[in-house]
Amino acid sequence: MSSETPSAASPQTPSPQIVLQQSPPTMFGRFGKYLLLALGLCVMVIISQAASYRSYFSPPGGPQEKFQSLNADAEQKIAVLSIEGAIIDADGFVKQQIDRIREDDSVRAIVLRIDSPGGTVTASDYLYHQLRKLAKERELPMVVSMGSICASGGYYLAMAAGGEPDIIFAEPSTWTGSIGVVIPHYDLSGLLTQYNVKDDSIVSGPDKLMGSPTRDLDADQRAKERELLQTLVNESFERFKEIVRAGRPKLAQDDDALKRATTGQIFSADQAKALGLVDEIGFLDDAIARAAELAGRDVKSLRAVKYDEPPATLGSLLAADGGALRPAAGFDLSALLDMTAPRAYYLWTWLPSLLREGQ
Repeated sequence: MSSETPSAASPQTPSPQIVLQQSPPTMFGRFGKYLLLALGLCVMVIISQAASYRSYFSPPGGPQEKFQSLNADAEQKIAVLSIEGAIIDADGFVKQQIDRIREDDSVRAIVLRIDSPGGTVTASDYLYHQLRKLAKERELPMVVSMGSICASGGYYLAMAAGGEPDIIFAEPSTWTGSIGVVIPHYDLSGLLTQYNVKDDSIVSGPDKLMGSPTRDLDADQRAKERELLQTLVNESFERFKEIVRAGRPKLAQDDDALKRATTGQIFSADQAKALGLVDEIGFLDDAIARAAELAGRDVKSLRAVKYDEPPATLGSLLAADGGALRPAAGFDLSALLDMTAPRAYYLWTWLPSLLREGQ
């Protein structure tokens, strides 16, 4: 007789325990909505400030506006327009600053900050015309602040400020004046003769090579050429004196004083003030304060700004014609031809013929 052993009952599997753990409240969870609200308000304030002071920010590619002095929070401006170095490129950085100021409706006055020995007659006269046009179109008072040197073409541009009293400031150590014209001219014919070299150029007329340093001229030919070149110098010089008369009404009324001031001599700041070439001995801040006064504004309601040249881009590093970098030691025929072309200069220097367009 078989017997069956009852199977043992299967043990019952216990249900898994579920543990709920509550994290402590975070600072963001407690104050999150307030932080988001504050962030939104900050964004709105930034947008409104940017709209109010949008003229403070510089467009890409042009002169970069920088704070100079006075009230950094003011919307209205005094523009400090810098003219530094030789005045060679009529469409260079000075012209870019003029165009920038012309388009900025918040500018109320201009200070010309000049530190220049001068430059070519053409570039100096062109920029003078552009400055006068800007002041007239925008009805902006203009004041001059001279740096270490404001000579010849630099002084020519200073006359763009007009004939208002007390508008030309020179620092105590400024050198200014050198009112005159020079056409550099050298006679290298004797040197070429020593090496048995002769200028045998084919020309269309007897005066085509006027000013050439390589021609071997007799006394009569040289006197004729000098007379022709002197005529060009005299015409440019008369133009310079007309500009000085327009900018310095007191000198326009005193021919003797004008003659003393226009010999080509360089003057110290004190000498220039005694002659009437400058009005006051002072610094840039003094010129800015005078500009604010002429604009009828309190200095606390204005900010003075200056302009920096835009940073170089990749495109500006490439040659405009070929799109390739020029070798540093490469031969530049255009530069050589430009250097040898006779030019008239409103410039104070002993070797102006080495200047060329594009420097």
